[in-house]
Amino acid sequence: MLIKKISLIMWNDRKKNIFRVIEKSYARYKKDGYNGMISRLNQEYIKLYPETQTYRESDYNLWISQNEKDIFKSKKLVYNPLVSIITPTYNTDEKYLTKMIESVLAQTYTHWELCIADDASTNKNTLNVIHKYEQAHPNIKVAYRKVNGHISEASNSALAIATGTYLAFLDHDDTLAPNALHEMVKKLNTNPKLKLIYSDEDKIDENDNRYNPHFKSAWNPDMFFSQNYICHLLFLEKSVVDTVKGFRAGYEGSQDYDLLLRCLEYIKYEEIDRVEKVLYHWRAIKGSTAYGSGEKEYAHDAGLRALQDCFFKQNVNITVEDGLLPNTYKVHYPILSEPLVSLLIPTRDGYDILHKCVEGILEKTVYKNYEIIILDNETTCQKTLAYFEKIKKHKNISVLEYHKPFNYSAINNFGVKHAKGEIIGLINNDVEVISKGWLTEMVSHAIRPEIGAVGAMLYYDNNTIQHAGVVLGIGGVAGHSHKYFHKDEYGYFSRLKIIQNYSAVTGACLVVRKSLYEEVGGLEEEHLKVAFNDVDFCLKLLQKGYRNLWTPYVELYHHESISRGQENNPEKIKRFNSEVEHMKNKWQSNLKVDTLYNRNLTNINENFGFNFDA
Repeated sequence: MLIKKISLIMWNDRKKNIFRVIEKSYARYKKDGYNGMISRLNQEYIKLYPETQTYRESDYNLWISQNEKDIFKSKKLVYNPLVSIITPTYNTDEKYLTKMIESVLAQTYTHWELCIADDASTNKNTLNVIHKYEQAHPNIKVAYRKVNGHISEASNSALAIATGTYLAFLDHDDTLAPNALHEMVKKLNTNPKLKLIYSDEDKIDENDNRYNPHFKSAWNPDMFFSQNYICHLLFLEKSVVDTVKGFRAGYEGSQDYDLLLRCLEYIKYEEIDRVEKVLYHWRAIKGSTAYGSGEKEYAHDAGLRALQDCFFKQNVNITVEDGLLPNTYKVHYPILSEPLVSLLIPTRDGYDILHKCVEGILEKTVYKNYEIIILDNETTCQKTLAYFEKIKKHKNISVLEYHKPFNYSAINNFGVKHAKGEIIGLINNDVEVISKGWLTEMVSHAIRPEIGAVGAMLYYDNNTIQHAGVVLGIGGVAGHSHKYFHKDEYGYFSRLKIIQNYSAVTGACLVVRKSLYEEVGGLEEEHLKVAFNDVDFCLKLLQKGYRNLWTPYVELYHHESISRGQENNPEKIKRFNSEVEHMKNKWQSNLKVDTLYNRNLTNINENFGFNFDA
């Protein structure tokens, strides 16, 4: 795909642009390596061919042709539970209703029952289609409701006639891939203790054209509390649904979100898994939430209430408010008493950037209980030294001298030993605070017992994204999510606008409890002196069972590498390559599969594009 784009650029009649393209791409390669060059080439390609900004859909057709060759084939399974498919209907267009039922009949897994509850339809064509299939197929069961009760009550009527061990949920105008049930039960065969399974999905238009695939993260609790990313296809153990008494009336539009939130009380996180295949096709027609997140405003409100109920039941002082986008939410975790935070800032000279960093913290931080520890790595600049003397007059600022060669890991470990705070903040000297509540937000997550490292949204000077979470495996070791996207973009399925878990976050602005920092042995001093020490640190936290978290509600500029320069001399390149090899040797399995990413997404670029070799 990249070669094709380069060729089109080179042979385009706008040849006068070719030297500009090569010059800018090579400059990006020198600055940010291969991934940066790829990003620049894509940007220049779209400038030359504006009509290709929707190239992802044609790419998706290519992805389908390469990755769905065997969907009609299925291997024999040892465990074959009965699956009850729950489908409420109401005046459904007969064309879409027929396609829905036919997609069930086409399943390669045959041990199923389709439980339809018609919610007192007045459309005779709808009823005729249902009756026809009911008469022809004994495993299609129908409950005809006499009174219209909306989707929750209708779904409960379908649940009442279900006899399966597991439930699958299918909307009345959507369709299943032929291998949908087989793949879900296949996952159960690998772990029969699973109680919740979900799959990837895409959308289909009126003519069944497929587009906009959602390749999902593995179980991502903080993402789930920000939006219902699970959606379709959803498999639940029936006994759990029975325990919570099915769907609740009054939560229509987000009744599935409400159901899941209540089911989680009876499901352990290790009893949740996903299938990384597109098994569900969500019909996007005008008026549906698939068509647009704002199509059903009541769905957003119902989801907000469902979340509020969830946390209220836990009897905790957690509040929920609207998120940055429709159908997204922000969960506020209380700070009952502000713990002392020690902000560690390693530096050598660099007065201008250090001044901007420190003064920004002092002027914009509304969190009160913090100390700043400047870790001076042999500064000689007189202006910087004079600044040290000035800021040391602040009661909460100190300067510690570190008289050894630059080693980012060792300097920070040195600082932690002298830190008085319960919370440690690793802060690069080239970051600049934007949001006043940045430290409050980070601490509110860092004090949660289950959370490890907390990361922030970092922008380049031109308001494009430098860091929005770390994805393992990109470029061999790790890459930054959504790098070079504009700050106003929503990201892949709104991921730039919601709190979520990532495998790692950058150490340029990282907050963590001091006890955890010490528990995992701090940063790796011997093998990771400069690069990847933050990724290694986060993976050690994951290994201990903690979740790392990224929040878009903390924004800073990152004037990246101004203080250290580029990795472009032989000594630095040798050191960097050594650090790459160390990471690959130590974390091979993690780098191969980032569970909070998806195997169908690229491991070359940082833009959530397609992996054509999935």
